[in-house]
Amino acid sequence: MKKNKVSKIIALSTMLFCSASATAGAVLDGIAKSGELRACFDAGYMPFEMKSKNNSYIGFDVDLGKIMAKQMGVKYVPVNTAWDGIIPALITGKCDIIMAGMTVNAQRNMKVNFADPYIVVGQSIILNPKLKGEIKSYKDLNNPKYTVASKLGTTGEVVVKRMLKKAKYNAFETETDAALEVINGKADAMIYDMPFVSIYAAQNSGKVAAITEPFTYEPLGWAVKQGDPDMINFLNNFLRQVKGDGTYDRVYSKWFKSDAWLKQVK
Repeated sequence: MKKNKVSKIIALSTMLFCSASATAGAVLDGIAKSGELRACFDAGYMPFEMKSKNNSYIGFDVDLGKIMAKQMGVKYVPVNTAWDGIIPALITGKCDIIMAGMTVNAQRNMKVNFADPYIVVGQSIILNPKLKGEIKSYKDLNNPKYTVASKLGTTGEVVVKRMLKKAKYNAFETETDAALEVINGKADAMIYDMPFVSIYAAQNSGKVAAITEPFTYEPLGWAVKQGDPDMINFLNNFLRQVKGDGTYDRVYSKWFKSDAWLKQVK
């Protein structure tokens, strides 16, 4: 090989190494320098992230974020963001991580990187009580005579459009608005994540019925910018640690096996 070709290869390799070194661990370095872990979510998704009576943010994701920040030695900073703008907020640097009960799917994975799933949920049904017994599964809703609601830009919406094509569909900015359509009789059902459906039905017993058994498989994951394997490595090891030492189980039980927290958001 000619000398000038060797020189070019060495120069190119050096440039690539320097570029990789400059970006490797960029998020972790930024968190360490700022002293803050900025976590994006869309408050209102029970029990993952909610606004309490005293205007603070509480929930499963919030608690895990606070534990993560404590282990990092930094401050946890919640960044409440509209759902349809949450990935752009991450990409443009308004937050370091999305901790928002986000379902891992191919389209999102083309824009962000996901850590290993930290919980698995699926879609369930909030139902007008008049239809209890008539509607026994999501398949029964696939009929033009039924109106189904969900939240804009969520997997609930994707599921309705893919699996309930014959039904009329109404999209809403928030899950609460979509659920209210069922209570107000303007929608026959709402398709949404099982934890929300289960809790909302318990809160509004008599006003709605529910089919809580999930009919889809949906792993939820924390999302970060693409191209930072160090941050993904950190998140996977953090998750492994809190699941191994019992921390995760304690937090999970607080939000999914008890309803004591409901008085904070009613």
